[in-house]
Amino acid sequence: MELKQIIIKDYAINNTNKILKLKKKILKCKCKLVKAFLIRRYNNCLFKCQSFFPLSNNISDDITFPHGIMGIFVSSHAKIADGCTIFQQVTIGSNALPDSKTKGSPTIGKNCYIGAGAKIIGKIKIGDNCRIGAGVTITKDIPANSTVVSSKYRIIKHKENLNNEYITIDKLK
Repeated sequence: MELKQIIIKDYAINNTNKILKLKKKILKCKCKLVKAFLIRRYNNCLFKCQSFFPLSNNISDDITFPHGIMGIFVSSHAKIADGCTIFQQVTIGSNALPDSKTKGSPTIGKNCYIGAGAKIIGKIKIGDNCRIGAGVTITKDIPANSTVVSSKYRIIKHKENLNNEYITIDKLK
């Protein structure tokens, strides 16, 4: 492994620890001025890692990020339980399409393994002890103790125009 790659990997993992510690400090902080300063540092660290981890999400402290949090997006109202392993470039996002059956954010069970580049979208539940392969897009509930791998995509033609209006998370409540 090249020295430059080692330095980048160490930077990503060190920033992950820094970000998770900052989040804990922010949530415990009582002083508004100190809290504002910490939130600014937190957001700057996330920006450098090209990641999004809002303070409002419900993420366990016992999550492993083997490659740091580079490029990981987690929705504001997502829930992630203990023991999960999440690789780089994963999206755990909300669905805000007006005609969707799964409006909202995902809930991920305990001890799940989420491969690089996986996308988990909408108000769905991933059961405990699931494995999600790299590059898989999930939009339906997954039962506990399951493995999900990629398959060929399919194109669905619609007779009517689709409403692709974006609904903010505040309107979902």
